[in-house]
Amino acid sequence: MQNQQNPMHQNMHTGNVPQQMNHGGHEVFDVHEVLSGSIGAMDQYLMLRQHVKDPELMDILDRQYRFMQDEYNITVECFKTGQDPSKPTQSYKMNQGNDFVYGLTPSQPKKPAQSVSEFTDACISGMMLGCVKSGASMKTMAAMEVTNPVVRRVLADSVPNCIEMAYELSIYQNKHHYYQVPQLAQQDMQQLLNAYAPAQVQMQMPNNNMLS
Repeated sequence: MQNQQNPMHQNMHTGNVPQQMNHGGHEVFDVHEVLSGSIGAMDQYLMLRQHVKDPELMDILDRQYRFMQDEYNITVECFKTGQDPSKPTQSYKMNQGNDFVYGLTPSQPKKPAQSVSEFTDACISGMMLGCVKSGASMKTMAAMEVTNPVVRRVLADSVPNCIEMAYELSIYQNKHHYYQVPQLAQQDMQQLLNAYAPAQVQMQMPNNNMLS
């Protein structure tokens, strides 16, 4: 993370902008959405924890929750100060492997639960997956509107962590047959895999103003 020492920012109407106010209007609203979403995700994890039965899923939930807390605190700090946080953004490391089992097996149709007593590990891991996927979308959209370089970098660095958490959960679900992954027929897949060719590198772009 890089930031200039005490950089000067200008508002064309009021003059110098102090570092803690180095934020644009869209940025303030979008970061509020991100932080509210982060709190919502952590609250949902906390609420779901009491219903988890599988120790493996409990371990994933606890590790992701702790990481979310740390990342939330880093974002709040740099958002309030407009400067580098006291600790850098970390990279989330999942414990799962990366092997998916492909193919579909018959299963009962899914339907909404009638009470929390019906919550299963499949249901809980699906809700957790929804939380981190939503976080990835919100942080990506917010980062596009951020003018403060530190906050932008913190949000941008956070997106791969959301992706990693979602991948961990999807692998967990796949291993327990909660999330089944279909594949295309081999002939169809081969045709689509070979549907594109690399672009030819040009040393010089053509001049469209040249007379033919």
